[in-house]
Amino acid sequence: MTFLSPAWLWLFALLALLAAAYVAAQFARRRYALRFTNLPLLTLVAPSGPGWRRHVAPVLFLVMMSLLVIGAARPADEVRVPRDRATIIIALDVSLSMEADDVSPNRIAAAKEAAQKFVNDLPERFNVGLVAFARSASVVVSPTTDHQAVFTSLGNLSTRAGTAIGEAVFSSLDAVRSFDQQAVTDPPPAAVVLLSDGDNTSGRSVADAIETAMNARVPVSTIAYGTQDGTVSIDGRDVNVPVNKATLQTLSNGTGGRAYEAESGSQLREVYEQIGTSLGYRMVNQEISQRFVVAALLAGLLTAGMALVLGSRLP
Repeated sequence: MTFLSPAWLWLFALLALLAAAYVAAQFARRRYALRFTNLPLLTLVAPSGPGWRRHVAPVLFLVMMSLLVIGAARPADEVRVPRDRATIIIALDVSLSMEADDVSPNRIAAAKEAAQKFVNDLPERFNVGLVAFARSASVVVSPTTDHQAVFTSLGNLSTRAGTAIGEAVFSSLDAVRSFDQQAVTDPPPAAVVLLSDGDNTSGRSVADAIETAMNARVPVSTIAYGTQDGTVSIDGRDVNVPVNKATLQTLSNGTGGRAYEAESGSQLREVYEQIGTSLGYRMVNQEISQRFVVAALLAGLLTAGMALVLGSRLP
């Protein structure tokens, strides 16, 4: 919890002095009572009081004042609020290794299906773009609120040779900049979700992509998809195509994104669901002083009630 007007917290020093004065008054009261050496006379002059109960109202008063001080300092806490303006780029690996059938029915089919569900679940106000990459990368669909266009284009993707992860990031960043004219001076909330099962084998390096994404303040979240036992048939021979998690981990860590792993279609859908939840909302500090004011009001009512009850003499 943070405070938007923390200077008011200095009033706690006055409350501490007030509490100290009250305690000192209680000791002084006790010393005054001990001056009477005639105990029967002391009983007549100062009959038995409510004991500890007499402290309830002062304590509640201090609690009430403490809550009011906190409320005056305007406390704020982090809350999730829906984003109003955001651009999401889905970068999908369409290299030949994505034809491996270690994921049913194969990697590319399961990846397209999960990405389509991800698009459908995103808020309608979000702009979504699609980048496909193999030996090179291309923007298949520029960022748009027409999610159906992205859905359809995902279903039409086909595989080809090569894996250009770095180029996929550069193409995604170009798509973000070209979509929003304010991107140079007022970058929109944007993120790239990149799914791949291999290493960067062509195009610009991942290190260059990380530097550019950092300068653009666009995080790249990665999904390492598939198992270490995946194989694909190339020119009549089976080729092992294990997932390269290290490259994708480096990319996500370097750009401020998150790294995910999925070895099945169901796990991939869960990953996309987690990403959608994190991208669909942002954390902001929202003032919560009303809670403390209401609590202070209740403490004040209790203080008044206890003062009336304990201050009354019952026959």
